[in-house]
Amino acid sequence: MATAAQDYYELLGVGRDASHAEIKAAFRRLARELHPDVSEEPDAELRFRAVAEAYEVLSDPERRQTYDRFGHAGLRGGGFSPMDADFGSLSDVFAAFFGETLFGQGRSAGPRPARGPDVGAQVEIDLADAMRGISLGVSVRAARTCENCAGSGAAPGTSPVTCPGCGGAGVVQQVSRTILGQIVRSGTCPRCDGSGRLVETPCDRCEGDGRTLEDVPLELDVPAGIHDGQRIRVRGAGHAGTLGGPTGDVYVTVRVLPLEGVERDGDDLHVRASVTMTEAALGNTVTVPTPEGPFEIELSPGTQPGAVQAVRGRGMPSLETGRRGDLLVQVDVRVPTRLTAEQRAEVQRLAGELGDDAYRDDDDGFLGRLKSAFR
Repeated sequence: MATAAQDYYELLGVGRDASHAEIKAAFRRLARELHPDVSEEPDAELRFRAVAEAYEVLSDPERRQTYDRFGHAGLRGGGFSPMDADFGSLSDVFAAFFGETLFGQGRSAGPRPARGPDVGAQVEIDLADAMRGISLGVSVRAARTCENCAGSGAAPGTSPVTCPGCGGAGVVQQVSRTILGQIVRSGTCPRCDGSGRLVETPCDRCEGDGRTLEDVPLELDVPAGIHDGQRIRVRGAGHAGTLGGPTGDVYVTVRVLPLEGVERDGDDLHVRASVTMTEAALGNTVTVPTPEGPFEIELSPGTQPGAVQAVRGRGMPSLETGRRGDLLVQVDVRVPTRLTAEQRAEVQRLAGELGDDAYRDDDDGFLGRLKSAFR
């Protein structure tokens, strides 16, 4: 607490000609710094009590005048006797001294409309639907304003009454009187559960809640190129708010079912083409699966095992640009595992006739690799 050696103006850091607004602003700043809810300094509580005492004196015109003329002795002679007090939370302090919240807003006059909660849902589509986009119907279970009572919760012909426990404020206050004034602690009214009103004759349909759960149909537009696990937000389709508050949203998670034989990587699609040894050597047309159906691709003669052939613009569309990715075909070459004696002899004869030139890649070297990069 302040002593005779501690000047109230110095404690608040203001001049003796400071206005009431300057004194109030100084105390607000120091309260935020020194209150035990905020500061970890060991003497923060004592310092806070000292500046609170200074504010209590300097914010009162009569006490300030007495202090300016006679100092601490004049206050004691006039009956001012500081004592310990439980200040509670920092929010309680601001409510007690300034009649407002910690952030400078006035006290609420009562319950306010509240936004309704959001609702989650999930749909499944196949890869073809994800490629082209699709519109589909979705049903969600959401609260809607009761039509029977128009959201009041009271039976038709009756109305809710103001809660006598909180006077309609939705909160109850406990007031403690200290030397520094009234310390006010607020809490949710247990009688009305914070609504500020009581429904004496509940509506039969909603049982007094003012809302009923219903199956709400929605039309969902799934954009082309959506990825598995992405969510679509449907504004204003969630649970109805209370006391006329806005309706929440619906978040629909889209699960994209995989397509056998097709692997998605971003906007590109990867497939595998299995060809025989002779087909790889001579070239062949192979059919691979895609979300748009079977797709034929021409393999050049001499295609090597593991080679990847890109088909530009045959992948998934981009969500951002709409431009399609690529279809990447990896070639698997199958080698025969069962040969008759005659077939084995024929293969050996062919192997003897084939020289190194038959296995030479015309694209060998730097120029060949450069051509492949642009192909």
